[in-house]
Formats: sequence, structure tokens, C-alpha cells
Amino acid sequence: MDFIFSLGGTEYFLFSAMAYDCYLAICYPLHYSTIMNSTLSAQLALGSWVCSFLAISIPESLRVKLSFCGTNVVTCFSYSIDSFIILSCPDTYVTEMAAFIISIIVILGLCSITLVSYIYTLSTILRIASAQGQQKAFSTCSSPLTLVIIWYSSTIFLYVRPSRQNALDMNKTVNTLNTIVTPLLNLFFGSLRNKEVKKALWKVFSGP
Repeated sequence: MDFIFSLGGTEYFLFSAMAYDCYLAICYPLHYSTIMNSTLSAQLALGSWVCSFLAISIPESLRVKLSFCGTNVVTCFSYSIDSFIILSCPDTYVTEMAAFIISIIVILGLCSITLVSYIYTLSTILRIASAQGQQKAFSTCSSPLTLVIIWYSSTIFLYVRPSRQNALDMNKTVNTLNTIVTPLLNLFFGSLRNKEVKKALWKVFSGP
């Protein structure tokens, strides 16, 4: 579960890096290649992994100390904090609060950075004089922005809460959205940015 949540945390950092990349591409196109060089790209990618694994290690170090009693049936199709909290015998207040604080710092903090980057990006796009330039700029950032909205809305519901012992069925539904639907949409939107895929889809739907 530690590994799974660390990978999920990496996604938040990578979304922020993508938002920053889009911001540079739209707002500073002439300086983009100079600023977003291979060194900075590698630093952003490596920093995303390191920061995520360090952040997740704090609440996970508390969870491994929990003891469990009673039924051992986990009512979830994947690893979930909620199920472990409910099955735990001792008081889980410290564990829940640690996870809650980390969730606020990581999820809401990176969400704010991402949204601010896209706000500046969209404001720059709206100031572009030509309609063709606006359309091209929107196509660059519309797909990642859609994924960011879906990803953050579901994960904020799941993790930015002081208590997770209620509404477990609703959590499973949202977890399904977060685990299955979002990666599928990521694949779909990413494929649509490929010209060959666009041509193939156009041929399929336009007919012979």
C-alpha cells in the first residue's frame, strides 16, 4: 500500500510539473527551450518521485504499527486506507490526523500550484489575437487540465478529510473512478494528441 500511495503522490507532483510546463510553453514561448531544458526536466521528474515517497512514508510509518482484530474481511477491491482504519483495534486518531495533514499539504498545496499555473496560462491564451492561435494553445493544455480536474476532485473527496470511518460504500465508488476511469481517460486524451490516432479515428467515424 505504501508503494501504491507513493505512486499516486508522484502523480500530483507530475501534474504540477505539467502545469508549469504548459505555463512556460504558452506564456514564455520564446524562452521555453532555454528554461525547460533537459536538466530542469530531469530535476522535476526526479523531485516528483523523491518528494512523494518521503511524504507518504510519514503516515505509512504510523500505519504499520496498527494492530487488527475481529473480522479480517477488507470490503474494498484495492488497497484502501478506509478499510485498514475500520479494521484497526487501537485508537487511530494520530494516524488519521497525520494522513489528513499530509493530504492537505500534498494534495491541496499542489492543486493550488497547478490551478494558478493554468489560470495564468488561460489568461494568456485569451489575450492571443488570432482565433487559430487560441485554438492551438487551448488544444495544448485542455487535455491535461481535464485530467487534473477529474483527478483532484476524486482524490480530495477520498483523502482530505479528518475521519474516514463513514460512507465506505461511497468511498469505494469514488476510488473506482480514481483507479480505473482516470487512467483510461489519461490514455484516451493522450492518444488524441497524436496526429496518426486522430486520422485513424476520423477514418473510422467518417466511413469509407
